[in-house]
Amino acid sequence: AAPPVRADMPRRPSPAAPPTLPQRPAPRRRWLWWLIVLLVALGLVLIGWRLFGPKGGSASRHGTAEPPQPVGVAKVDTGDMRVVLTGLGTVTPVATITVQTQISGQLMSVGFKEGQLVRKGDLLAQIDPRPYDIALQQAEGTLAHDTGLLAQARSDLARYMTLSRKNSIAQQTVTDQEFLVQQDQGTVTEDQASVASSRLNLIYCRITSPVTGRVGLRLVDPGNYIQTSGSTGLVVVTQLQPISVIFVLPEDNIPAVAQQMNEGAALTVGAYDRTNATLIADGTLTTIDNTVDTTTGTVKLRASFANTDNALFPNQFVNARLLLKTLDHVTRAPTAAVQQGAPGTFVYLVKPDGTVAVQVIKTGVTDGDDVQVTSGLKPGDTVVVDGADRLKDGAKVKVTTDAANTAATPNNGPGAPPGAQPGNDTPVPGQPKKRHHRQSGQQAP
Repeated sequence: AAPPVRADMPRRPSPAAPPTLPQRPAPRRRWLWWLIVLLVALGLVLIGWRLFGPKGGSASRHGTAEPPQPVGVAKVDTGDMRVVLTGLGTVTPVATITVQTQISGQLMSVGFKEGQLVRKGDLLAQIDPRPYDIALQQAEGTLAHDTGLLAQARSDLARYMTLSRKNSIAQQTVTDQEFLVQQDQGTVTEDQASVASSRLNLIYCRITSPVTGRVGLRLVDPGNYIQTSGSTGLVVVTQLQPISVIFVLPEDNIPAVAQQMNEGAALTVGAYDRTNATLIADGTLTTIDNTVDTTTGTVKLRASFANTDNALFPNQFVNARLLLKTLDHVTRAPTAAVQQGAPGTFVYLVKPDGTVAVQVIKTGVTDGDDVQVTSGLKPGDTVVVDGADRLKDGAKVKVTTDAANTAATPNNGPGAPPGAQPGNDTPVPGQPKKRHHRQSGQQAP
């Protein structure tokens, strides 16, 4: 039997019910809770600032968050455009002559200064003529002696022929005399050639310029004994007027050029400086080479220039511009308005409501600051030429007067007279004014 339980005895816990400890909230959950509260508060602050801030109020009033972009514009018009082919060329003289001596002798003097312009026939050098003068006198003396012998032989022949008719002399004697006359005649002819050769040598003692041109640096100084076997020469004379430019064009352009030449057209060529900005001289296309360079796929062409002002210098590098033809009354736009992007070739077209739209176009030839528009635009349209990098389709723009005037006014360059056209062209009274700007390169259709 179990012992009786007293009230004052402590009770022992039942083994089936273990003691439980009080549970505390996890620290991680508390941190996440405060983070969520902070984010919600920040979101409310941002929403209130966007709705009730100064920009939000301005946006609600104007309907857009961005102000109109200032841009420069220009009008699309119609006019004439030139089809110009551009190639790198070299100024090549028509004649470059190394003056050589044709006789041997001592160089007595020179009749030019280095770099001087000389004319055909001017004295360049003088060789000592005394030995050749003596040779001439000797040849003339021999000629006189042999001429006397020939006269004597002819006189004897005439006498022998008279005696032969009277049967007073043998026929063999007459025949021998005839042969003697022929021999003396050959000797006299040889002496005459010797006299002519001696006189020619005297002429060669005076060396003259074969062409009109500029002499280079002197290659031989006076006092030297020069010979015909020498290879250096005395001086180099380069013809400058006229002068030519040899330039190259891609072989794909040759059929169009050849067609124009076959039709008798006189194609003009402009020679520009290395920067392709300043016109040096105007010339005419002369000929096309007969072969294509297989290594470069180009063909050489030669153009002739009068060069009366000596502006073109031999071996000078120039940019040759060949005017192939002129397109009349085509739609043209400034090249500054043409953009390239995902739609292809496009412009920003200014609408009457002050916004711009992306207008895809097709272009043709380029003539300086103008480009031919074959489709996509019509005369009178307004396109953006300045500030297009900040625009997008539907953006609102503000046309600036200065930028519009600058874009629409041709750049005549410094020092150009009022009303003058670029490229040394001047307006002709009674004819429509053409915008011939400085060309940026060749564009063939």
